[in-house]
Amino acid sequence: MTEEPQVVVTGFLKALEELDVDRALTFVASDIVYQNVPLPPARGVAAFEKQLRAMAKYGSGFEARTHHIAADGNVVLTERTDVLRRGAWEAEFWVCGTFEVEAGRIVLWRDYFDWTTVLAASAKGAGRVALAGARTLLGRYKGRR
Repeated sequence: MTEEPQVVVTGFLKALEELDVDRALTFVASDIVYQNVPLPPARGVAAFEKQLRAMAKYGSGFEARTHHIAADGNVVLTERTDVLRRGAWEAEFWVCGTFEVEAGRIVLWRDYFDWTTVLAASAKGAGRVALAGARTLLGRYKGRR
C-alpha cells in the first residue's frame, strides 16, 4: 500500500463504517498502537483486532462524520462526530483523532474526546429507546380498549 496518509485514513474509516473488520485491518501495521485517551492503549494488531471485532459484534452501526481533516507528512488529524449504534440506541459525540501512517499503514491511532459527552450521549440514546418502547406499549394498550 503506497497511498497518501490522508487516503489511508479515510479508507480505514470507511471500512469501519461498513463494519468490515477484515478490510479495516488491511490499513494497519502489525505494531499498531490504538488508544482512546485516557484508557490504556491496545498494542499490536491482535489486541487492536480484538477491539474492532467486539465493536462489530456488539454494535449494529458506526459512522465517522469527518468535519475537518489535515495531513502533515505522515500525520493525519481528524475532527469528527462519531456515531455508535446498537439497534435503536444511538450515541453521537465529538472526537479528534491523530493517525500516524508509515509505508501506507496506520501505526498509531489515538482518539481524544470528552467522556462526559459520551456518557450523556449514551444516556440520551437510552432515553430515546425507552421512550419509543413506552409509546409502543401505550399504543398497544389504547388499541385494546
